[in-house]
Amino acid sequence: MLLDRLKDDLKTAQLGRDEVKVSTLRLLLSEIKNAQIAKGGEVDDGDVIALVQREVKKRKEAVVSFRSGQREDLVSKEEAEEKILVEYLPAQLSNEELTKLILDTINEVGAKSIQDIGKVMRVVMSKVAGRVDGGTVSNLVREILG
Repeated sequence: MLLDRLKDDLKTAQLGRDEVKVSTLRLLLSEIKNAQIAKGGEVDDGDVIALVQREVKKRKEAVVSFRSGQREDLVSKEEAEEKILVEYLPAQLSNEELTKLILDTINEVGAKSIQDIGKVMRVVMSKVAGRVDGGTVSNLVREILG
């Protein structure tokens, strides 16, 4: 289970005195604990992957903000944390694989125009679960249907 791997990696990072990894994993485990409390029970790998994705997205947004504020010291910190978090995501789909999946889904649901984007997105997002950013999927679906 991904949660067990995170805990094991935290222990290893603590022993290796990897401060960035320790702080990143502690923050992630804290977010997971909060999700467990909110859910009222254990979280599964899908929930953990969603939390990791959210944390990666936060880091990407922070990098953009810090770059615009010319804070390169903080940019490197955020990029290092993002790199650590990405290790816990499933292998990402290539554009070719994603395009094929979207085309297959469009045929499967019978989508004809941009008005059918909701139907296509629901099915595609359930199939890709953590392997592609939702914004990327949305842009590609709009491009294909539009």
